[in-house]
Amino acid sequence: MWEFRGIKKKTYENNQTLTKLYPLGMPLPHDICSKIQNAFRARRQLVSLNHNKQSLGILNILLRAGFISSITRGTIAGPDPAAFNNAKEYERRIWANLKYRDDQPVLTNIELVSRPSQRVFMSLSDLRLICSGRRSGRVKPLGMGEVAMVKTDDKEHEWLEAREALQLKIPGEPVCRAR
Repeated sequence: MWEFRGIKKKTYENNQTLTKLYPLGMPLPHDICSKIQNAFRARRQLVSLNHNKQSLGILNILLRAGFISSITRGTIAGPDPAAFNNAKEYERRIWANLKYRDDQPVLTNIELVSRPSQRVFMSLSDLRLICSGRRSGRVKPLGMGEVAMVKTDDKEHEWLEAREALQLKIPGEPVCRAR
C-alpha cells in the first residue's frame, strides 16, 4: 500500500480542492541532487538513494562521466547485493561510492535545470545549442567537463547524457547538470 504526499493544491469556486499526489517512494529530482551534493560537501565516502529508475539513471550517468567510482545495490544497513534480493521494497537502496582527487571532491556542483514549477523540454536543435556552447532559452551552455542528465520518452534509453541524446537524436527534458 502506498502513502502519498500532496504537492500542489488548487481550490475552485465550489470549495473543491484538487491535489496532485506523488508516492512517497519516488523522490523528486531536487532531493537526489541535494543528497549527492551534500554527501560530497560532507566528505562522505558513500551515499545511499532510494532504489528506483530515476536514481539509477542519474547515478549511471555520473558513473560514466567519472564523478563517482561505483554503484552497488544494498539495503538500509549498507551496500550488500546479496541482502538486496531478500529485502522489502522500502528497504532497498542504491549505494554510490563518491570520488575524490587530492582530497577535493570531483563533483563540485549539481543543480536542477528543469524544476517542478518550471519544466524545460528541449528539441534536438536546443540540445545541439547547449552542447556546442551556446545558450538555449534560459538554459546555459554546458562547460568543459560538465554533463546534463536528460530524461527521454524512449523506453530503451530513458536516461541519457545530453551529448548521447543528441547523438541518438532523442529529444527530452534536461533534469539536472553536474560539474
